Amino acid sequence: MSRSRLLLDVLTPRRSYRYGFDHRCQRADLHRPAGAGPHPVVVTIHGGSWMAGYGKIVMRALAGDLARRGFAVWNIEYRRIGRGQGGGWPATFLDVAAAIDHLATLSAPLDLERVTFLGHSAGGQLALWAAGRRALPEGAPGAAPRVEPAAAISAAGVNDLAQAYREAPHGAVGALMGGGPDERPAGYAVADPLEHVPLAMPVLLVHGTDDAMVSVRRSRHYLEAARARGAAVELVEIPGAAGAHRRHVYPTGPGWTAITRWLALRF
Repeated sequence: MSRSRLLLDVLTPRRSYRYGFDHRCQRADLHRPAGAGPHPVVVTIHGGSWMAGYGKIVMRALAGDLARRGFAVWNIEYRRIGRGQGGGWPATFLDVAAAIDHLATLSAPLDLERVTFLGHSAGGQLALWAAGRRALPEGAPGAAPRVEPAAAISAAGVNDLAQAYREAPHGAVGALMGGGPDERPAGYAVADPLEHVPLAMPVLLVHGTDDAMVSVRRSRHYLEAARARGAAVELVEIPGAAGAHRRHVYPTGPGWTAITRWLALRF
């Protein structure tokens, strides 16, 4: 993809909405494709270790590319950890759920029967978590969804929170959850995507084999557990530099090709 095409994708027209009024981060952008619709929808969820300092802008190039392919894109923001945002468990999860459910209130030609959740890194964890909201117990953060996906995609995702914490107990997962699974078992039972397999929709995992930030083990563990329970899950592993962690937020390379081909087969 040329630099000019990438710039156009970043600058694709969008409309910003507020899905809550408690915090400035409770916002989302709608990118609409050409045509009358109703359009299939991709909800994009950015990563960044659930930390302040990273935002939905990092997903704009993907949103622009998807809009050119005929998808409406709902690019969401949420409260994160640090800078007084008040994110972490459960606020971050409540925001993601509220942002997704806000789709049902929009006056736009959207096909809410054809919705895909797509997240990168920490956003991959949130995408898989959100895809399993229907099975959450009554009263749990994010329970009783208004909008449910037909598919879910996690790119370089932190797809097994408990094991990620055990391998790096002083890392981002502990900051997100306020401790480890032995200290916060109820929280991990709700927040960890591995606790909610199998999901009731196809799932695509894309991960670099040499990812130095989020190990490919996160996706391999999820794949193994999900397939053992009969889930429809596919893992595409990208070797070498092409699978580097941040390459997944650019609409170029084999990882993005795998994602767009997978979407094209379903929508």
